[in-house]
Amino acid sequence: MTDPSTTSESGAGDKAGEDGDARSAGRGAVLQPDVRPRREGRISWIWLVPLVAALVGASLLVRNWMHTGPTITISFESAEGLEVGQTKIRYKDVVIGAVSGIKVSSDRSKVLVSADLNREGSEYITQKGSRFWVVRPRLGISGVSGLGTLLSGAYISVDAAESNNGDDPVYEFEGLEKPPEITSGRPGTRYTLYAPDLGSLEIGSPVYFRRIQVGRVIGYDLGEDGKSVNIQVFIDAPNDKFVTSDTRFWNASGINLSLDADGFNVQTGSLVSVMAGGVAFASANEANTEPAKADSRFALGATRIEAMADPDGPPFPIELHFQQSVRGLKVGAPVDFRGLELGKVIDIDLEFNQKTKRFYALVKAELYPLRFGAVYENMMKMDSATGYPGAVLLGPLVKHGLRGQIRAANLLTGQQYVALDFFPDAEPADFDAKQVPVTMPTIAGNFDRLQQQISSIVGKLDAIPFEGISNDLRSSLTSMTRLLKRFEGELTPQAAAMLKTAQKSLKRIDQVLAEDSSLSGNVERTLTEINGAAKSLRALSDYLRTNPSALIRGRAADALPVSP
Repeated sequence: MTDPSTTSESGAGDKAGEDGDARSAGRGAVLQPDVRPRREGRISWIWLVPLVAALVGASLLVRNWMHTGPTITISFESAEGLEVGQTKIRYKDVVIGAVSGIKVSSDRSKVLVSADLNREGSEYITQKGSRFWVVRPRLGISGVSGLGTLLSGAYISVDAAESNNGDDPVYEFEGLEKPPEITSGRPGTRYTLYAPDLGSLEIGSPVYFRRIQVGRVIGYDLGEDGKSVNIQVFIDAPNDKFVTSDTRFWNASGINLSLDADGFNVQTGSLVSVMAGGVAFASANEANTEPAKADSRFALGATRIEAMADPDGPPFPIELHFQQSVRGLKVGAPVDFRGLELGKVIDIDLEFNQKTKRFYALVKAELYPLRFGAVYENMMKMDSATGYPGAVLLGPLVKHGLRGQIRAANLLTGQQYVALDFFPDAEPADFDAKQVPVTMPTIAGNFDRLQQQISSIVGKLDAIPFEGISNDLRSSLTSMTRLLKRFEGELTPQAAAMLKTAQKSLKRIDQVLAEDSSLSGNVERTLTEINGAAKSLRALSDYLRTNPSALIRGRAADALPVSP
């Protein structure tokens, strides 16, 4: 078909051409019509536009089909920051898919996020063990993460194994609320620590070796019996080779203060370990260089001293019955033997004795026999048939006076501990060494014994008849008062007269003994004569010493001098 508009335009053009020819040929010339046959109909080029559009759409569909992989469903606690068609799925920061739908689960406990993955590499994502989490800005004690999402928006990150495990594809996953601490393919070794409680540790807490961070805490859970906590740690390679079978782990969190003979000591870790907790380890045997196997279990000590101490071995239980107050004795208090801590208190209960009709405190404790050293080993060798530590160790000691006693550990705080010591004067006690647990005989504490002694003294003082004594004393004082009154009324005047007479006698004696008195002159002459007589007697004694025969013959005649 011919377009009418095109025909009209052609006719008009032809007519204009003929007019021109007629004018050029001259006036009066007869013009002959130019009859041309009508052209056959043809397809217009406009139809190429939808054809090209169809081809482009088909190619896009084929390309989309070739690149689009499976659709997976991920469950999260909430869909915060997620948008359909906008939120991307990234693996190692490479976009591998996008969120295609978000809805709430039928039980309204989760949010189900549908995501379309790219076909290329999807077999590594849709396998068991793949982990998904939403990357958002996070501020924690261990650090800051996800700052890049402040501009780009939140996205879903995935962690998958480096190789395909060969299992059937998995299309439903449970998303993580927090990013995993360790991603797949990271070189290193995983270990498990067990402790009575978690303490201040958290996921992400650092692990130190010689004060250098070599790993971190990646998880924790309760033990099967509910009495311990299992803590998973990851040590990066090549530092994991320093973890051997003789390695000891301890809690390096916070600040450790100690006051001992060396003075006041303060030990702190890094600022991160003080705030977020931390774990440290060291080898107790430097000669052992064989690395420990993956997933090996280690005990987590509270302090370095406790972790590096010699192994205590399995404890054995004992019980102690105290008839006194146990105020100040707490669970965890030490059981001491002459300054050596042998165990600790694990429980304190109140019991009733049906025979004596009295309440008593039942203290349960655990003792570590290996702390006795070579003594325990030798006793076990001597009595290997019994096999129970209580019979081997405590039996002979109790016979020699070993008793349990509560003593004050700190006078300011009132804390107490259980002391085991020998009391030779203690009364014999019934002790069944084969009983499990053994009942350790006890003795009252020093303070309680002092109280008993004071009570005994008070009892004796109460037995004294103070009322009768006071009556007798009052009667005696009354009699003495009457005697003093009589002495003052009758004897005092006589005593005054006697004193006057004595005074006169003393004056007379003074006059007699004066220097110018006759008695003094007579006494002086008498002494002079006595002195002369003494000289004569001395001369006589000297003469008789030289002439003893004079007592019989008399004194010899004086010899006359002979003239020459």
